Amino acid sequence: MFERAKAILIKEFKQIFRDPRMKTVIFITPLFQIILFGYAATKDINYVPTAIFDRDNTQESRELLRRFTYSKYFVPEHYIFSEAEQNWVLDKGLVSAVIHIDRGFGRNINAGKDAQVQLAFDGTDSNTAMIIMGYANTIIGTYQYDLMKEEAAASGLVTNVPSVDLKDRAWFNGNLITRNYYLPGVIATIVTMMSLLLTSMAIVKEKEIGTMEQLIVSPLKPIELIVGKLLPFAIIALTQITLITVMGVVWFHVPLRGNLLLLLFSTLIYLFTTLGIGLFISTISSTQQEAMMSVFLFYMPTMLLSGFAYPIANMPQVIQWFTFFNPLRYFMVVIRSIFLKGIGIEILWMQLLPLLIMGLIIIGLSTLRFRRSLG
Repeated sequence: MFERAKAILIKEFKQIFRDPRMKTVIFITPLFQIILFGYAATKDINYVPTAIFDRDNTQESRELLRRFTYSKYFVPEHYIFSEAEQNWVLDKGLVSAVIHIDRGFGRNINAGKDAQVQLAFDGTDSNTAMIIMGYANTIIGTYQYDLMKEEAAASGLVTNVPSVDLKDRAWFNGNLITRNYYLPGVIATIVTMMSLLLTSMAIVKEKEIGTMEQLIVSPLKPIELIVGKLLPFAIIALTQITLITVMGVVWFHVPLRGNLLLLLFSTLIYLFTTLGIGLFISTISSTQQEAMMSVFLFYMPTMLLSGFAYPIANMPQVIQWFTFFNPLRYFMVVIRSIFLKGIGIEILWMQLLPLLIMGLIIIGLSTLRFRRSLG
């Protein structure tokens, strides 16, 4: 049995590496994707192109604007003088925010009255808009606190205005770099896509060129054929995750605090599901185009319900229940925990156990269907 499965394994590797394009897909494409996502998959807002609309032009308004422009976020790109210009720079996308100070701002400040400042911003991207609002509120809050101290000092009162100083401490990702959070998830999605595609399309290719019939009439048993077909892609997937992990750690300095062997072991458990699903897709597809479309049809909802980009806790309750049947959800938690938290199997077993059960069920059912299709 092992000799015949080994023969299929060797044959599969030769067939894979005979095609130069397949080598590119297996080794170059994942590295290119991790570099592309490493630079693109970030929600850090360090540059907010800003337009200044100061109709008051007093010492007080200029001081407030100085606090905005001297921060590392709001960069003045345009100085405007009318409402029409404000609408124009926002409509054209020339700026992300407009700081509008109306007449009477300085007069109200000196008279001890409430003064208003308008921050008009592009709300197309709600996440970016919320971050910009947070930056602005922090600057306004500091400015207001300093005004209170100056007012108290001018009135001869105690200048020690009491305040609460929040000392925050972020665990696992001290600088709150979103790349550190997203890149492990990108690694999981790349492994998912590549293992699904390679498995389903390689088996369908055998059907298209007519070699599957030759394998069926050979002395090979179905289980030997399945093992010989799936094992190469498991080895390739483990090689891919090793390469892109090294790239993420060396190139993007994403911390790998956990055990690399635990990462590979967890990936191997996860591959039961992806290889099993790829095997199932191969049984319902007649051409490589059908297999590719089926893979994408499965992949998109799997990624959306995995917690990769959108927190599962923010989804409707019914959708959250569906995520428990998504193997990528569990693997996403495992890979991020190994990278950022450095925790071991004594905690991760709660994610690995349902992943293992799900994987064994999926690959078992897919194997039965594949054996029937061979018959």
